[in-house]
Amino acid sequence: MISRLYRFHGRGSLNNVYRNGRTVRGPLMSLKHTETNRPNYRVAVIVSKKVHKSAVVRNRIRRRLFEVLRQAPGVNPQASIVVTVFSDQVASVPAPELIAQVADLLRKSELLGPVVAEH
Repeated sequence: MISRLYRFHGRGSLNNVYRNGRTVRGPLMSLKHTETNRPNYRVAVIVSKKVHKSAVVRNRIRRRLFEVLRQAPGVNPQASIVVTVFSDQVASVPAPELIAQVADLLRKSELLGPVVAEH
């Protein structure tokens, strides 16, 4: 799980990203991001009930994405990132494919360096 230091605290803190952020969209999720003057990046993963009715599955999706983002090397330390999931396939997609999709979104948003370590 990603450390509390790297997570958003409360819904109000997401408003700046929603109002001023840029969006990059992938097949299963989108990534909205903005630059801040904080010393560490912050990440939020949004999975609505429309994606899957079961809280167990929604939490599994969140945990998987937090872990992929935690292990992503070279994320811009002054970024605020909100990942919005559109499909419940994220819960069952193989780990290397999920890592590749998240890395692709980070590269498209220019938040990640050119080298991505495959796990």
